[in-house]
Amino acid sequence: MKIHTLFRSRLVPLAGAAAAGVALLLSAANVQAHHAFAAEFDGKQPIDLKGTITKAKWVNPHSWLYLDVTGPDGKVTNWGVEFGAPNSLANKGLSKADLKPGQPIHIQGYRSKNGEPLGYSVYATLGDGRTFQTGGAQDAPAAGAGGAQ
Repeated sequence: MKIHTLFRSRLVPLAGAAAAGVALLLSAANVQAHHAFAAEFDGKQPIDLKGTITKAKWVNPHSWLYLDVTGPDGKVTNWGVEFGAPNSLANKGLSKADLKPGQPIHIQGYRSKNGEPLGYSVYATLGDGRTFQTGGAQDAPAAGAGGAQ
């Protein structure tokens, strides 16, 4: 009985320390997965996109909006633009219900460094004229500063 009590008194604190260690490792991996603006987007390549919403993904840590943009040659390209976190967007008055497929939208922001039709949205103007700040990265330039209008 004495050995059992001794074993249990040492095992419980050890299990608690192990659980805390696992939680710390998992949270560190989550923080590391989050990126800065400059890691993926080019502040010297502004984008000014007018198109039609095809899909909105309201997810953490960044929401995404997809829109069809018709180029000067008539070719339609589906662009994806990163928005801020859903909670941040909601605090600014934007909801997923505002981003209905088929609705017109105007995006001002910056292009992805990889050259794909991807970007970072700083401002989004809906078809009804309402404009929302959609990006919030601390190292992102303001739309217009690099030439986006």
